[in-house]
Amino acid sequence: MTFLFAAYRPTCESSVTIRHMTGHQYHRPGGDTGGRSADRAPAGAPAARRAPCRTATPRPSRLRRAARALLIALTGAATLTGCADRDLFLGGAPPAPEEAIRILPGDGARGVRANGRLEVRVPEGRLERVEVNRAGGSGRQPVAGRISRDGTIWRPVTDSLELASRYTVDAVAVDGAGRRTTRHTTFNTFAPPHRLIGFYSPESGATVGTGLIFSLVFNRPVLDRAAVERAVTVSARPAVEVAPHWFGHRRLDFRPRERWRPGTRLTVQLRLREVRTGPGAYGIQHKTLHYQVGRDQVSTVDAARHTLTVRRDGKVVATLPVTAGNAENPTYNGTMVILERHAVTRMDGDTVGFGAEYDIPDVPHAMRLTRSGTFLHGNYWARREVFGGLNTSHGCVGLRDVRGGGPDTPAGWLYRNSIVGDTVEVRNSPDRTVAPDNGLGGWNMPWAAWRAGSALH
Repeated sequence: MTFLFAAYRPTCESSVTIRHMTGHQYHRPGGDTGGRSADRAPAGAPAARRAPCRTATPRPSRLRRAARALLIALTGAATLTGCADRDLFLGGAPPAPEEAIRILPGDGARGVRANGRLEVRVPEGRLERVEVNRAGGSGRQPVAGRISRDGTIWRPVTDSLELASRYTVDAVAVDGAGRRTTRHTTFNTFAPPHRLIGFYSPESGATVGTGLIFSLVFNRPVLDRAAVERAVTVSARPAVEVAPHWFGHRRLDFRPRERWRPGTRLTVQLRLREVRTGPGAYGIQHKTLHYQVGRDQVSTVDAARHTLTVRRDGKVVATLPVTAGNAENPTYNGTMVILERHAVTRMDGDTVGFGAEYDIPDVPHAMRLTRSGTFLHGNYWARREVFGGLNTSHGCVGLRDVRGGGPDTPAGWLYRNSIVGDTVEVRNSPDRTVAPDNGLGGWNMPWAAWRAGSALH
C-alpha cells in the first residue's frame, strides 16, 4: 500500500528565515527499525495546493563559506552538525546544561583509561535518555548502559571501553516542571603508542541495510597498505565478489559490485595482530565480526518535487513531504547510506563556523548520511507548508516533526522504519554528486575504479 503525504503550498510570500548549516561546508573523510510496521504511515498530512512561494533566506558568500570550512578543518567539530536555526527555536534556552546534567569523564577529556569511570547523573529531576557511542569513520557503536530506578544516574553495563577511541555522550533530563535539558560531550580514550587500531561500525551481530559498505578507519596512517589489506577479509553467503578500496592511508572500505542481496550473511575477519604496518608500528586486533543483511529499503529524495519515496523490496510503502537544500546551498545528489541514528541530538552552529547563529539541543529523529554533516532529520520549528513545497535548508533533508519527536509524524515514521545501512538516493538537486569518501558514498564510484583502489592490484 502506498501512503502519499502531500503538503500545502502557501499563496503568499513566506517570512520563514532559515540559517541552516549546509552539509557541504566541511568534509572529514571517514539500529533498529522500531516497533511499527511499514504499512502504517504518519498521520496529519494536509491536502495539496499549488502556488509559487519562496523564503527570505540569507546566505553567506562563497568566500565566507570557504573560510568556515577552513575553520572547521583546523579546529574539528565536537558536536553533531547539520541543519538547524536558532531564530526558529521554540522556547527559551535550557538552564546551564553542565549543572543540570553532570557527565564523567569531563567534556573534551583525553587519555581516559579504558576502565575509567563513566557516568551521567542529575542532581535534580530525572534522566529521560542517555546515549553513549564510540564514534567511527563509518558510523557509531553504542555503549550499553542503564538508568537507575530513581532516574538520577546512568552507568554502563560493563566498565571496558575501546582504546584509542572517541566517545560521544548525549543526555536528556527532565526537571519537576517538565522542562527538558540536553547535553552533548565528547572524550577520547588512551591510544597505545605505535599500535594500529581499525574502527568500524556497526557492532558485530547487527542487522544492516543492503547499502552497507564495511569501512575501517585507522587511528594512524598505514604505510604498508598491502600487509593490512591481506589481514582483513570480508566474505558473504551467498557468495559474491567483495572488493577493497583505500581512501588515502587511513581508511579501507569493502563493497560488492551491487547492493547486498536481502538475507546475505557477512563475515569480517580482522587478523591485524602483530602485522607490521610501518616502522615500529603493529596491529593489535584479532577478531571475527558477523552481520545479517535485512530487507532492501531505498529512500529516494526528489529535491525538485520536495518528496521522499520509500521503497521496500521494490514496492513503494510511503511518500513523504520534505524540505531539502535551497538553491544556493543544495543537497548533494547521488547515493548515500545511513551511518548512524539519533532519537534526539544537539546541532550547534558554533562547531561549523556559524558562531551563535543557532544551537538547538533537541533535534529529533536525526540520521546521518555524510561525514560532512548531511542528515535526514525531524524539523519542528519550520512552518507546516514548508514540507513538500519549499527547499529551505542548507543541505540537510528535513521532515515534519514535533518537539521531542512524534511517533506518528513523517520524521518519526521514517526513523522507526530505517536501519543503519539503508540506502538514500537524492535526485534533481542542482549540487554535485556526493564524494565516494564522504560517508559511505562508495556506491557513486564505478566498479572498475573501485577495484583499482586495492593495494594488491
